[in-house]
Parts: sequence; structure tokens; C-alpha cells
Amino acid sequence: MDQSDFFSQLKHIPLLSSRLSTGILAGNYRSVFRGPGLEFDEAREYVPGDDARFIDWNVSSRMGSPYSKTFREEREITFFLLLDVSASLYCGTGSVRKIDTASLAAALLSFAAVHNNDRVGALFFSDRIEKYVPPSKGDKHAARLVQDMVSFTPRGTGSDLALGVRTAYELLKRRGICVILSDFRISGGWKELSLLGRKHDVIALKVTDPSEFEAPGPGFVELLDPETGVTVRGATGSRKFRREYRDYWEMQDIYWKRQCRRRSIDSLVIDTEDDAVEKLLAFFDRRKKR
Repeated sequence: MDQSDFFSQLKHIPLLSSRLSTGILAGNYRSVFRGPGLEFDEAREYVPGDDARFIDWNVSSRMGSPYSKTFREEREITFFLLLDVSASLYCGTGSVRKIDTASLAAALLSFAAVHNNDRVGALFFSDRIEKYVPPSKGDKHAARLVQDMVSFTPRGTGSDLALGVRTAYELLKRRGICVILSDFRISGGWKELSLLGRKHDVIALKVTDPSEFEAPGPGFVELLDPETGVTVRGATGSRKFRREYRDYWEMQDIYWKRQCRRRSIDSLVIDTEDDAVEKLLAFFDRRKKR
């Protein structure tokens, strides 16, 4: 996907999200996610067969007879996006950067959620909390969120996933769906992800670029870490080096997927050269068939 294709998709986000919403999620939207949970409905007189754990003892004592609490499925889902805006996301070998792909996927999910009358919020993080957008409904809210993603300039350069996840956990009081969009070039945060996954339905969306699996060169090159500013010089011409470089990053990808599985976190990889709509459609279609 080149830059013109990217901006073309961005202009048609509502239409593309409608396709995502109706093509895969419609009519069975909530079944795609692990239950949104239950909320208290009312207290009614106890009838034989009611679960004793749900007896409302306060009401029962006032009324002089046993009463049970009843519950209903939450009507709304809070869709929360954790967007990594660290410096490594602003890289890419082609005309589309990783942050562009992450923003496009986040925009698609935002509009798909508001089309189903759910609330959408977001947290932008780098090595600090950059921006918090409280969950709200409506196309205007989603459009403002997309605009924030496209025009945002972060202050930090590093990536502190643990801080972002911990902050999201503290902000979200009710059970919801959390989608983390990052390249996951991280060294920590798994403990915090475990905690978040116990309370919410968490999806880890990893954004990659073809250059990440191929050593630059061949020749003598300088490699700059965009998050730390550290420069490494070296020769990349040997086949052995290039093979080991690719093997290293492939092992890192396997490790990331394994860590997600251990925490019952669904994982999805979208490359900067992928069609984000098709990848999301296929992902949620697989989820619905489980």
C-alpha cells in the first residue's frame, strides 16, 4: 500500500468501518468478544431454583422475605484503544509508516464500534502518557479521534508499554475491550498485560514493516535506534549475519505470540504492506467461529 492508497482509505474510513461492522460483526457483534459482562437489573422475590449467591440480603431484611438480584447483559461495550506513538512507529521502508497503519486500524475499529452504539476511548503513550481521550459515542467523536491520531506529535521517543497498560487498567472501571496497537519493540509490560487481561478482553495488534526481518545493506552501515538515539555501525554483507539477523527477529515474533497466548490475549499482525481492512475482517471472522 503506497501513501496515496493510505490517504484514500483514510478518507473512506466510515464506509470501510461500516463494511467491517456489518460484514463480520453485524447481528453477532458481541459474540465476537468475550462477554461484555452483566449489570444489575432489579431485585425480585426469591423463587425456588434461584442461585443463593444472588440473594439481596439488604432488601430481604427490609421486606421480611428473601429477594434475589437479577442481572442483564450490558448494553454498551467500551472499546478502548492503546496507541503506541513512540519513535519506532514513525519508521517504515515504504511510503507508509507503521504509525500510519496503526492509525488506520484504530480508525476502522473506532467507527465500527460507534456504528454499534458503543463508546470509544483512547490512550496515546510513548515513554510517558501523551494523551487521553475519554470514551464517548457518535461519529463526530470517532472523527475527532481519527484526526488526533493523524495529526498528533508525541513529546516522548521511547516506549513504556507497562505504563500505558497500567494507566488503562486504572482508567477503565467497567469491563470492556482493549486493543493495543504497537510494534511491541518492548522489554517489559507482560505482568501488566496479564492483569489487564483478567478484567478485559484484550487484543494485541502488532504493526510490522518488511525491513524488520531483513538486515540493511549489504555493506558497511550505521543503524540508528530512533527511541534511544544510539547508533551501531557494522558490516551486513555476510550471508551468516543476514541469516542470523532474520532468525533473531523471527524468534522475537514467536516469543511475542507465545506470551500473548499464555495470557489468553488474541494477537494480530498487520504489516505496512497489508490491506488493514482485509486483515481485520479475517481476524474477527476467525474469532466468531470459535
